[in-house]
Amino acid sequence: MSDPRITSSIFTRGAVDLSALRAPAPTAAPVQAGPPAGAPGGAVGGVTVIDVTEATFQSEVLERSLTTPVVIDFWAEWCEPCKQLSPVLERLAVEGGGAWVLAKIDVDANPRLAQMFRVQGIPMVYAVVGGQPVDAFSGVVPEAQLKQWIQAVLKAGGVALTEPADPRLDEADDALMTGDLDAAERAYRKILADFPADAAAEAGLAQVGLARRVGGADPQGALAAAAANPDDVDAQLLAADIEVISGLAEQAYKRLVDTVRRTAGDDREKVRQHLIGLFSIAGPDDPAVATARRALASALF
Repeated sequence: MSDPRITSSIFTRGAVDLSALRAPAPTAAPVQAGPPAGAPGGAVGGVTVIDVTEATFQSEVLERSLTTPVVIDFWAEWCEPCKQLSPVLERLAVEGGGAWVLAKIDVDANPRLAQMFRVQGIPMVYAVVGGQPVDAFSGVVPEAQLKQWIQAVLKAGGVALTEPADPRLDEADDALMTGDLDAAERAYRKILADFPADAAAEAGLAQVGLARRVGGADPQGALAAAAANPDDVDAQLLAADIEVISGLAEQAYKRLVDTVRRTAGDDREKVRQHLIGLFSIAGPDDPAVATARRALASALF
């Protein structure tokens, strides 16, 4: 499954009617903290993971979702795929630190809930925000996609959650700092395979490219060659790289914007793409990048 979010939501078609469940009900006791279980229903993380029944559905899901997004995990003891997905959901709920709550519903013990949610196969996962289901997916999905789905649910619930640092990024950065460019590139690309828009990994990969381009170059000689040959595109690109790695990014950006003004066709596109790659090293919030982007737009149009 490439995207666990369903594009044509069953909720917009009125497929889930929860009105019959909106009745006063006693509050269920939260699952007590304990070691992660290999099978669904294991107690982990205190109030971040709760067992829910039809009798407690209103208080533990509908009412709770008015203030905290709730993710429902429909499972059964006999379901092997559930034993793959449920422990991951439980761990992510604990790691979320209360930003969202995982509500576990045994379909065998609560067939009416499963029927009302039109559960045709398990595992089936629903998100409830503000007392209403907002999204769902079925089956086992990769953890990276599951995290993205949860982030979307939190956004829908108005929750801002800081992602924990990715240890893979630290490993990639360490490889870059020690000069193991091949290992660094592999590590950054693995992160981008899971999270294509990860700005830190994009910046790291751009730094790998920069380090390879300037490796073995004579900085002073390269800058002198660029000054003596302003129309030599490759000389200007190398000079800009050296300026960036020397802490003179603004000077490098200006050099390449000026080169864009002097070139056309394939040469102009080559310089433009090179400049965009240098922008990614600094990041979009860098004021110098914002200024250079405006200058580039002016030079192009």
